[in-house]
Amino acid sequence: MTNSDPKHRFSAEAVKAASGDGTKSDTAKLSSVAQEVAAQYRRDTMSPVMVSGWLRLAEFAFLVVSGLALYAYHVGFLSHLSWQYPLVILAGSFAAVLFFEVMDCYQLQSLLRPSGSIGRIALGWATTFALMSLTAFFMKVSAEYSRLLFGSWFVLGLSLLIGLRLVMARVIRKWARNGRMERRAVIVGGGKAAEVLIRSIEQQPYNDIRICGIFDDRDDRRSPPIVAGYPKLGTVSELLEFARIARIDMLIVSLPLTAETRVLQLLKKLWVLPVDIRLSAHSNQLQFRPRAYSYIGAVPMLDIFDKPINDWDSVAKRAFDIAFSLLGIIVFSPVMIATAIAIKLDSKGPILFQQKRHGFNNEVIEVYKFRSMYTDQSDPSARKSVTKNDPRVTRVGRFIRKASIDELPQFFNSLFGSLSLVGPRPHAIAAQSHNLLYNEVVDGYFARHKVKPGVTGWAQINGWRGEMDTDEKIRKRTEFDLYYIENWSLWFDMKILFLTPIRLLDTENAY
Repeated sequence: MTNSDPKHRFSAEAVKAASGDGTKSDTAKLSSVAQEVAAQYRRDTMSPVMVSGWLRLAEFAFLVVSGLALYAYHVGFLSHLSWQYPLVILAGSFAAVLFFEVMDCYQLQSLLRPSGSIGRIALGWATTFALMSLTAFFMKVSAEYSRLLFGSWFVLGLSLLIGLRLVMARVIRKWARNGRMERRAVIVGGGKAAEVLIRSIEQQPYNDIRICGIFDDRDDRRSPPIVAGYPKLGTVSELLEFARIARIDMLIVSLPLTAETRVLQLLKKLWVLPVDIRLSAHSNQLQFRPRAYSYIGAVPMLDIFDKPINDWDSVAKRAFDIAFSLLGIIVFSPVMIATAIAIKLDSKGPILFQQKRHGFNNEVIEVYKFRSMYTDQSDPSARKSVTKNDPRVTRVGRFIRKASIDELPQFFNSLFGSLSLVGPRPHAIAAQSHNLLYNEVVDGYFARHKVKPGVTGWAQINGWRGEMDTDEKIRKRTEFDLYYIENWSLWFDMKILFLTPIRLLDTENAY
């Protein structure tokens, strides 16, 4: 399964329009063709890791339910060995899934070709029963269990597993054809090296890579406008904008390791993106230890950066956000109601204040806050930071800002998904320090946006909250945010969440 069908290739005329003469200035404005290509990939895809993960859960559930159903039919539910039977069925189902994992039954190739994995599925299921029989024999309890029940479960379970695999193979092929399940890749660097790389990827019979295009800073003489049927869509600087429109999963740098200076220059620009970054190693003479490589089929890649909080980590974090956001809304609802009444009585205008801020992957999001400034003096763009005794702040606003009560509506942002409960705090899109945008002050500032921004964050509980009136404060906040991204875990989120109320007692920088 190589995602390289003709609809994703372009004519020479289209490529000429996309690449121009190869001497564009270092701007983020995309050509019309690049915008058209990016628009094709706006929708999120389903990761093969997630698909195989859900299949594990589905097979476990099928085996458990079928086993319990047969137990109820043959023995009578809870009538004999009321806890032993369910425990054995649960343990057997779990062991079967583990055996399937060891036998590589959840690899993409196995999912696409169930005929080739049915033998391993049967062997894994038989091994599970052999293990259960051996355990019962040594524990001298085999006579207490129904042979008819377990014989029926073996046949029914195997039938369900094979049927599910056949259905999933059809579904996955359909998802692969319509782009629902794929990893979208952009090649960085053109010319002969890129062509060899693309041909190597396309020759892999079972991979989930969809090549979206090529980006290269070199002109058309050194880097042709079409390579292996794929267009050069622009420069590396334009790639940053492209990756913020399209849902790209991977950047593959097609440059030799000997071009060290150029590789480092590219990585310095690209590392701020929330994508996997790989360095093609298929044509390099240097050999590294096997663990240093990842593979697309048989094509070796050196892992440079991994997308943070990906696949099942993102599912766990989203579940965490929903659960604790609902809890926060319930617990703080009396405070929010009282605050809304106080704001309405104190000054004219709406209760809530909406502000555009940078979200995940530098997207613009709307963040909710309780209004703390006079309506006619509010500053949605945040060009001028709020200072101590700022006359624009209302009486109620002064109190709720000091106590961070104005941030409570962001529980709804977290519940709806534009924010996470914990993450780098989102800044207003035009926030400045000494007439410079934050990204002009801090090199790599946009790397903060590799994950969703948060209601609270590691920087805030370490004292970097409130007014960002110096370049040093912006740098320190970014430093702590990047530390959080690199060291994320659910326990880290829990720690930050529970330390936040304690740290809010320090109101020195909040006004």
